[in-house]
Amino acid sequence: MKENIYDNDAFFEAYQKFPRSVEGLSAAGEWHELKKLLPDFQKKRVLDIGCGFGWHCVYAASKGATYVLGTDISEKMLAVAKEKTDSDVVTYKQVAMEDLQLDDESFDVVMSSLAFHYTPNFDQVVQVIHNALKPGGVFVFSVEHPVFTAQGKQDWIYDSEDKPAYWPVDNYFFEGKREAIFLGEQVVKYHRTVTTYLQTLLKYGFCIKAVVEPEPAKELLEQVEGMKDELRRPMMLLVSCMKK
Repeated sequence: MKENIYDNDAFFEAYQKFPRSVEGLSAAGEWHELKKLLPDFQKKRVLDIGCGFGWHCVYAASKGATYVLGTDISEKMLAVAKEKTDSDVVTYKQVAMEDLQLDDESFDVVMSSLAFHYTPNFDQVVQVIHNALKPGGVFVFSVEHPVFTAQGKQDWIYDSEDKPAYWPVDNYFFEGKREAIFLGEQVVKYHRTVTTYLQTLLKYGFCIKAVVEPEPAKELLEQVEGMKDELRRPMMLLVSCMKK
């Protein structure tokens, strides 16, 4: 089943008010580390899977990409992306990642931000990406960290004063569907281990270049309430790899 909570009216209204939705990449706690993994975009053809509001597409275009395709399952997300984008080289297409049909060796760079934990078919998606990349092409993505997704509820255990006491990790090696509450709505995500993420890349012939568990940017630690708790457990996993 293809998950698309983002076209739920109540969820989307709440998501639009999310700091990273309003302020863009500067408000994304992992951006200071993710951008280090991105390649030179000059004269490159770029695909952004699960592009959301198009922030990464616009960034690639601003860095010299000659063609950027942003894909997303959400009609509402893409409508906002089109409003925010003022670039002739960026195109958006509504399609689920599981339904992507791409020409072989048609892209130099594929990137994806916080999307793959919404699919049960990571293996299939990676195969499609590998085929679509040119030799030497770069694949960079972020996902919710398996420590964050394992237990399912994605919430702290609170003490008697209703303060976060610890983060529960349970059923780590039991991969599959999880149900979490995000922005007041029940959201379906898919948990998989770090091993599965990395071994899937190796299976299809990618050379892994970097693996990062990002800490929030220092300025956000001071500016955003509750952000310091993000130092207590990893929330995201960033991976950079290359097609041999």
